[in-house]
Amino acid sequence: MRSATIFPSFPRIARAAAVRAESSARRSAAVDPARKFPCVPSATSLIEFGAYIGGKKFTVDGIADAVRLVREHNEDSPTPGAFVWVGLYEPDAPELEWLAETFGLHPLAVEDAVKAHQRPKVERYGDSLFVVLKTVAFTDSVPKSATSEIIATGEIMVFVGPDFVVTVRHGAHCPLSDVREKLEDKPKLLNRGPTGVLHAIADYVVDKYLHVADQMQAELEEVEAAVFAEVSSRDINRIYQLKREMLELKRAVAPLQSPLNALPQRRMIPSEMREYFRDVGDHLSRVCEQVQSSNELSDSILQAALARTNALANEDMRKISSWVAILAVPTMIAGIYGMNFKHMPELDQAWGYPAVIGVMITVCTLLHRAFRRNGWL
Repeated sequence: MRSATIFPSFPRIARAAAVRAESSARRSAAVDPARKFPCVPSATSLIEFGAYIGGKKFTVDGIADAVRLVREHNEDSPTPGAFVWVGLYEPDAPELEWLAETFGLHPLAVEDAVKAHQRPKVERYGDSLFVVLKTVAFTDSVPKSATSEIIATGEIMVFVGPDFVVTVRHGAHCPLSDVREKLEDKPKLLNRGPTGVLHAIADYVVDKYLHVADQMQAELEEVEAAVFAEVSSRDINRIYQLKREMLELKRAVAPLQSPLNALPQRRMIPSEMREYFRDVGDHLSRVCEQVQSSNELSDSILQAALARTNALANEDMRKISSWVAILAVPTMIAGIYGMNFKHMPELDQAWGYPAVIGVMITVCTLLHRAFRRNGWL
């Protein structure tokens, strides 16, 4: 009894520590106004959300209500399959931390989703998956300058759990509204659950890869035809730009191949969904092969352009050298007769001037024919 009087119980110690930690956090927030507590996503970052039950979307007032509705349904239903889908666009850290508390997201994955600029990957945290997909979009086939982008890149982070999907998008292109509308129009697809949404997003992103790869292939073929027709410094700058964009596309596509091929082996992926992910992996393999071949084609075009440029430069130098040699003959003769010596051949003859002119024309004509025969002119 004495020891119980002196030492408080452990629950009281835990509650006191929690109170002290909360008060300390609020004092530090008062000292540092820039620090923010987790908050509900704002209208600028929250694109759309909803509760999906039985292949249908249920509109609710807030994310918390959607979570409550889905979890109550899954608890009462013998075949739970309802889930919440929250779509965000470049959210702030406090907004994503609020969702992390709501859905139990891992702090490392939340940090990656806020900072972006991540490598394509698939990671498992407990009973949830964190997937990073690079997005690409073909912006303009005729860029304004040599430094402008032809391919714009972004990222889509997907948190997939038993009853939720959270998508975080970075970059102004590749919105997911089309994916959401397609799924909502087909209840059979929504019945696949969160992994069905992940498959739809991955399939959408890979189809974008294929579309951009085809457009880049067409650009390279157009430049290739121009190079062999007539090459210029502008063409070489264009080739360098396409080469740089091809490397950017390769960095977005190639790292995703290994984690996407391993995704069907994950235990979280239902058996009926694995063949769908294998199909997406096959499409991605085709894209990687096409990007690799286009990258090699850009190397060949660049080497051909440089070789043709050197050949044209040599051809110009041959022409210049030929005309210099031709003009050197009359220049030499005129220089000799311009030295004003008193005793020189043919100075006192009436036919001297026409004879010298005739010699100049004859020698220049013979040189011109010789250079034409050798392909210099």
